Amino acid sequence: MRYAYAITSALLLGGATATLALQPSGAQVAQNEPGAIQAVSPKPGAPMSFADMVARLQPAVVNISTKQTIVQKQQANPFAGTPFGDLFGGMGGGGAPGAPPVKREGASLGSGFLISPDGYVVTNNHVISPGAQGATVDSITVTLSDKKEYVAKVIGKDQESDLALLKIDAANLPFVKFGDSNGARVGDWVVAIGEPFGLGGTVTAGIVSAINRVTGQGGAYDRFIQTDASINQGNSGGPMFDLNGNVIGVNSQIFSQSGGNIGIGFAIPAAVAKPIIATFMKGGTIERGYIGVQLQPGGTINEDTAAALGIPKNQGELINDVTAGGPAAKAGVRAGDVVTKVNGQPVTVDQSLSYLVSNVKPGQTARLDILRNGKPTTANVVVVPRPSADKLAATLGGDAQGFGGDDSDDGDDSGTTAAPTAGAALGIGVQPLTPAIAQAVGVEAGTQGVVIAVVAQTSDAYGKLKRGDVIMSVNGTPVRTSADVQTAVTTAKSAGRPQVLLQVKRGRGPAQFLPVKIK
Repeated sequence: MRYAYAITSALLLGGATATLALQPSGAQVAQNEPGAIQAVSPKPGAPMSFADMVARLQPAVVNISTKQTIVQKQQANPFAGTPFGDLFGGMGGGGAPGAPPVKREGASLGSGFLISPDGYVVTNNHVISPGAQGATVDSITVTLSDKKEYVAKVIGKDQESDLALLKIDAANLPFVKFGDSNGARVGDWVVAIGEPFGLGGTVTAGIVSAINRVTGQGGAYDRFIQTDASINQGNSGGPMFDLNGNVIGVNSQIFSQSGGNIGIGFAIPAAVAKPIIATFMKGGTIERGYIGVQLQPGGTINEDTAAALGIPKNQGELINDVTAGGPAAKAGVRAGDVVTKVNGQPVTVDQSLSYLVSNVKPGQTARLDILRNGKPTTANVVVVPRPSADKLAATLGGDAQGFGGDDSDDGDDSGTTAAPTAGAALGIGVQPLTPAIAQAVGVEAGTQGVVIAVVAQTSDAYGKLKRGDVIMSVNGTPVRTSADVQTAVTTAKSAGRPQVLLQVKRGRGPAQFLPVKIK
């Protein structure tokens, strides 16, 4: 209980008068005020031990293994043509030019669970997918808790949600049902059952550490249940149970620097998994919405970007680029727009733009509330089916180069102490971008803006920008000369902005927006 209101009675000893002291309406007390929190007893029917519950549930949890063939090209023998060529040629040193590829066997292990007596099995997509480049999955085996093995058929799989549905030819099998993950609360007990490291059925318990956790994979399904129940390699695809024995999650990811459990694991909520699995069982495919935009890395608007734009932080996401000819471009969405709502639903840390758009049915219209140069506007975008992850990767591929980090490159004088000749308020020197300079710095022909010639070490720009970067706009205003940059900075300064937002292109990578403090 967040607030408590108390009525205190005081008897005056030696008199017959009693007074009532009422705390002022709305008075706030400590969250842990004595009496505000009662010791929580187990819910009716909740086990004092997990043993009986596990004994019922564990037979429905299975081991999933794959056999794979990996085809790799032979590397050239570095000693070919020398007296040592034959010596190392037969020891993995490579073959002669044109030698046939080398084939080797691979395997993977994971977990899953039965959801019907006739052999439907839920698991993760990555458990049954090729584990290396050049690999193909030859067979999938499901092993029950009684060690019986079955060859499994893939009914449906989806890379975006990381879910898959398998079928084995059997009957009268133990199975479990999905529960309601929407009722899960931080602090609730959960039990995970799986096959970590191929050790066989293993049970771990913990609590729900967080809900709607964003792990950075993006898309419609980046809203996980986080738990401290031990989840390790091989637990993927196994069930997460509440104390009523309902599946409220499908264990999917771990956060670890060592590969082992450190108390941060993630499960796909049942509310997400259940309709996808139901679609697979009906023979359907998964469609999700797409509008053709690239988002600024980092999620919602951070403090620096918000200061540059003069808007609240942690609200909305910045459009980094718009796909030419795509739905957003046709609706007038521009790079630099900040989308704050989708069909009236706010874009927040827990509810990303990707999530909201992905859940709009293709063919329907998504109404985007946008801040453009600080002013509100809207765009009605007709949503189309989202391309596959492979197609998106191909579309967004290229010679992308990251921003930030070391300024140095060949001939870079960004660390010089010479005063910048323009853009002094930002600590940079710029000059107009000519076709010859564009070719020299590696940006596409037709790119317009100013190119950075020098970055002062004492500026906020140092470490973010470097010589050869192209500034295309400042706070949404296109720039073509050093005077344009200075005018835009002066305008921002007059408006009380401590920073400006630069649209910057480096090489042939996509342009990004970088906040830079005004000196």
